[in-house]
This record gives sequence, C-alpha cells and structure tokens, in this order.
Amino acid sequence: MGKPVKTPKRTRREQAAATRERVIRAAIEVFTEAGYVGTRMTDIAGRAGVAVQTVYFVFHTKGELLQACFDHAVLGPDGLPPLQQPFIAEISVAESGRAALAAFVRGNTAILSRAAVIKEVAESAPHEPDAAAVVERSEQRRRDGLSQVVDQIAERWGLRPGLKATDATDLLLVLSTSGPFLELRRYGWSDTKYAEWLTDALARELLD
Repeated sequence: MGKPVKTPKRTRREQAAATRERVIRAAIEVFTEAGYVGTRMTDIAGRAGVAVQTVYFVFHTKGELLQACFDHAVLGPDGLPPLQQPFIAEISVAESGRAALAAFVRGNTAILSRAAVIKEVAESAPHEPDAAAVVERSEQRRRDGLSQVVDQIAERWGLRPGLKATDATDLLLVLSTSGPFLELRRYGWSDTKYAEWLTDALARELLD
C-alpha cells in the first residue's frame, strides 16, 4: 500500500482568514435571528465555535463586526467592490439604455440577495450609533456608485426629458434599495420576477 497523502498545513494567515470567515458567517446568522441589539458577542462566538476573546481580537466591537458582515455580503465570493464586479463591464458594452439597466439590475439583485438582510439589521437599530454608521456609510457608497451608473446612461442614451442626473440618482437609489426587494420577497416574488419589475420601472423612470 502506498503512503497516505499528507494534507498540507495551512499557514497562519490562512488560518486567520478562515477564522474570520467563520465568525462573519456566524455573525450574519445571529444578527439575522436576534437583531443588532439582541445579539451578543458570546452568541456569535458559540455559533462560530471559537472563544469570545477571538471574536473581540479580530473585530474589537459589535459595530465593527456588523460592518464586516455587511462588507462581506456586498463584496461577494470574489471579494470585489460593486464598481469592479462584472455587471459594471456589462453596462459599458450594452447596446441600449434598457440593456444597461438590465445589467445593473442583475448585479444589484445579486448583491441584495446577499446583503439586504444584514442591511435591514443595521436599519432596525437607528438609535445605536455603530449600526447607524453602517447604514450611513452604505448609503453614501451606494450614492457615489449609482451616480456613476446614471452618468454613463445619461451620456450614452440620455435621460427622460426634464430629469436631472441628481434626481435620476435619487430614483435609482430608492427603487433599487433593499426595502422593496425584501418586501416583494415576503410576498413570494422570485429574484427573477423582481429583476423584471425593477428593469421595467427604471426604464420608465429614467430613460428618454
């Protein structure tokens, strides 16, 4: 019989990254179940199977951990910021304004499917400064990113007559945020049905 194949040992950095990932995944589950106020770091440590001191060593505070959970969900499996994700490139090569909006909606829906619930957790605790800060940073980043999407659509295909770019950005923010996505999910809508509705709504509201 041949010698058993040895599994290579993970480096310290790989071990730390794996622990961080495990804590974040556990935190998302606990935050979703208990809300921001009701979540304890000890609960997250227990779910992740690590000592609570480990959680504090990596994230320091519950607010910092909530931000890490939100960032993890937004960046997705490839760890890319939204403006570097594939759907942005699809917008750039789209042949019509509607096709560009459809590409945006596909990418946005994928992000919402990962991040909407944890954003709802943060929004449910407006009197908690750390949670409110997560929401504020999220909205500012979204506005900055979506304004670039609007500028590209306006330059290539034009906006609806009388619609200013700033107002178009407001509409894009409101229609594509997590609230309608989660509410329609609760009504039994699939992601596909939601994406079709949002594409139609954005085309009516934004395009010339």
